[in-house]
Amino acid sequence: MSTVPERGEIDEQHKWQLDSIFESDDAWADHFETISERIEELAAYEGRVTGSPETLLELLELREELMREVAQLSVYATLRSSEDTRNQEYQALSGKAEALSSEASSATSYIEPEIQELTEADIEQFIDAEPALAEYEHFFDDVLRGKPHTRSKEVEELLAELGEVTSSPSEIYSMLSNADMEFPTVEDPDGEEIEISQANFTTLQKHENRAFRQRVHEAYYDEWETVRNTVGTSLKKQVRKDVKVARARNYETAREAALDGPNVPVEVYDTLVETVHDNVDYLHRHAELKRDALGVDDLQMWDLYTSITGGEGPDVEYEQAKEWITEAVAPLGEAYQGRLAEGLDSRWVDVYENRGKRSGAFSSGTYDTQPFILMNYQDDISSMFTLAHELGHSMHSELAQEAQPWHDAGYEIFVAEVASTVNETLLTQHLLETVDDDELRLHVLDEYLERFRSTLYRQTMFAEFEQQIHEHAENDEPLTPDVFDELYRGLKSDYYEPAALDDRIQREWQRIPHFYYNFYVYQYATGISAAVAIVDRILGGADDRNTGGDRDVDHDAAADYREMLAAGGSVYPIEALNLAGIDMTRADPIESALGVYDSYLDRIDELR
Repeated sequence: MSTVPERGEIDEQHKWQLDSIFESDDAWADHFETISERIEELAAYEGRVTGSPETLLELLELREELMREVAQLSVYATLRSSEDTRNQEYQALSGKAEALSSEASSATSYIEPEIQELTEADIEQFIDAEPALAEYEHFFDDVLRGKPHTRSKEVEELLAELGEVTSSPSEIYSMLSNADMEFPTVEDPDGEEIEISQANFTTLQKHENRAFRQRVHEAYYDEWETVRNTVGTSLKKQVRKDVKVARARNYETAREAALDGPNVPVEVYDTLVETVHDNVDYLHRHAELKRDALGVDDLQMWDLYTSITGGEGPDVEYEQAKEWITEAVAPLGEAYQGRLAEGLDSRWVDVYENRGKRSGAFSSGTYDTQPFILMNYQDDISSMFTLAHELGHSMHSELAQEAQPWHDAGYEIFVAEVASTVNETLLTQHLLETVDDDELRLHVLDEYLERFRSTLYRQTMFAEFEQQIHEHAENDEPLTPDVFDELYRGLKSDYYEPAALDDRIQREWQRIPHFYYNFYVYQYATGISAAVAIVDRILGGADDRNTGGDRDVDHDAAADYREMLAAGGSVYPIEALNLAGIDMTRADPIESALGVYDSYLDRIDELR
């Protein structure tokens, strides 16, 4: 029987090195007590934030000192909890860290409202009097920009204190899906019992045996059916929370509030959806190629993850993946390549799945730590691409933290997903051009097409679903599991027209954690669009007509891109992408990406 190992069975070299943050849980606890006591130091500045330039600078430096410490406490606790979500001790640690973060946010909630009492002219005078404040210029601009949506001191404090409560739907869902749900085992064609998990479900859906894929599909979604009402309630509460918080801040819609945070025009969201809809025929063609490759009359939902090239694809062990990824990023420069290689050899990555481990993958860390990457590596091409993806995030953080002060180092998700997808795209190009194994090349091409499908089309579909359910809440319409099913089924039918819909697939919304992230998913789709355009520039295949960018293509495109990464949060996301020669306020990058998708469909159709 194939089983998922316990945490203690994983080799240390394949685990992240969390003792680089705190040498022990006891050290964490001691530091927690120290910082908890220091939070009250912030209260001394309330009511006098703008009393003088010197006072303002002193407060901002104190805030930075304490918030950096809180971030380290939070990251350590979160990563420990992610190692085994069943561990009650680490759940408690994570809860304490979250409460401390909420307390710190509440203790600093007065800062922005008091700064907003100043004008731009006042800020200029403060900087003239205290030049050290000049490095906070972007922060001041962002604070003043948010003035129409900042409430009174009392309301801001209340909203900050409620942060722990308002995150409950997401936390409940995470505990349910990662710790409490136990998925069944199914018998594979060789007679071996395979345990379905959140981490391996997609991999199992790629199996060459169609009857096995159907059994996995049905068993998996039947388990979700048992918690349908619980998940439906948690998602409803999440949506209503988004709506109420947006209204509390004087926004007309939750979407407007979410996009205003990073200063992304709502038109970017609409342009994405419209452009993808206008080109949904490419996705239909992809589905039809799969149907032809499988030799079936009716393409089913359990067929959508299968390879056009046949089979599950060759194994790619972790060490091989490291080598290929490192080689692939060479066009980004020796310094970038060397730092990535060093990170892979210094335990940035928690590599393999273990029982209770949080599903999926992510990159984490703080300004004062190394990056930490959670993987559930499955020795396949998909896992290799996921590793490249997360390394893009980690390298983005490394470059931004090296170049920017703490308050400007953090970047928005809108640009984060560009960095991750650039690495995926470079990996694809590298393997197609350098690997002699035709089977591997075909599967790499197939994998990239799948990622295109799941990133550009699937995430746009998710974005539409998210918009629809929030509109229901804003119109005071009911949000029930039946409503979620109906809305999701309609979108699934539009996007995957050549495939037959079964009753189980309408439950897919239950397994998508990103619906708890408040209009997050669209950024995957805009990210891959920008990434393809950037890689085209770096490899010499783009011009301004394709990217919508302002920069001369004779520029060193790799240097432009590194400049974008190093900018971190010192400029707004749209401006950051302009540094790399990309204008996401236009449809051009999206259309360019869709054109690449179409050309790759041609290529795989010719080669298979």
